[in-house]
Amino acid sequence: MTRSRVVLVVSLAVLFVAGLAFAQRRSGGEGIQTARDVPGDAEPPPMWTNNPAFKKDTFTFVRIRYHTHRGANYWRRFGGAGVWDIDFPDADLNLSWRISQMTSLNVDPNGRVLNITDPQLFDYPWIYIVEPGGLMFLDEEVPIMRRYLLNGGFLMVDDFWGEGEWANFEREMKRVFPDHTIVDLSLDHPIFHIVFDIKETLQIPNVRTGTYSQYNGGVTWEREDAKEVHYRAIFDEKGRMMVMICHNTDLGDGWEREGENEYYFHEFSEKRAYPLGINIVFYAMTH
Repeated sequence: MTRSRVVLVVSLAVLFVAGLAFAQRRSGGEGIQTARDVPGDAEPPPMWTNNPAFKKDTFTFVRIRYHTHRGANYWRRFGGAGVWDIDFPDADLNLSWRISQMTSLNVDPNGRVLNITDPQLFDYPWIYIVEPGGLMFLDEEVPIMRRYLLNGGFLMVDDFWGEGEWANFEREMKRVFPDHTIVDLSLDHPIFHIVFDIKETLQIPNVRTGTYSQYNGGVTWEREDAKEVHYRAIFDEKGRMMVMICHNTDLGDGWEREGENEYYFHEFSEKRAYPLGINIVFYAMTH
């Protein structure tokens, strides 16, 4: 694993969290492989360049393409619980742009989509799996994922809801780490304070639920058994976090849907999804 030699220096703008305001934009589009190559119905985030001398010292948003229990459902249109391309590519591009915009971290403007079996996996220290409620690791993927994480890799898991989806994800992770425990993170953990000082583990709903929450008493959960948000982790024997698990919450929609509704943007993208997403990336790349 080529772990980051990246020097992460938080920009002055990030330090003034209370007065921070992100510029909005519309989002859209779907596809695979390289996020910025995917056509969409709206203008993508601006391109940017990094110092060529630090070409390898950049953060790259890497999304994992996975199978589900209903078969090799590589595409959302085939259905099944758990779909790897939800919020793609805008969530990937928007978070990358915000990290580049609001911090001095070098960020690759082009995200990636990889299979677990892709040899390039070990070139990237941070990977993302969305909606793992129906996730199924193939037998050949289990030892690869274990080796990737034990060798310094970091997995962020996001956007799955309820006890049934949790049970499936927990079962699949036990195949990878039968000897490791999934633990709940308390708010005093450094991941909640490394860049933004997060004082509440607030729920991030999808854009529809979030938009209507202003009219229905603040309901932000997608189902009755998903009212309480959980942030959990798996650590290695030395105490390094290998997996960050965001359950009963949806950071990806907060990144993707930032420009669709002003209330949703200010309440969920600006205040919750971006600060926590940036914290997770910074923590992963510096610990």
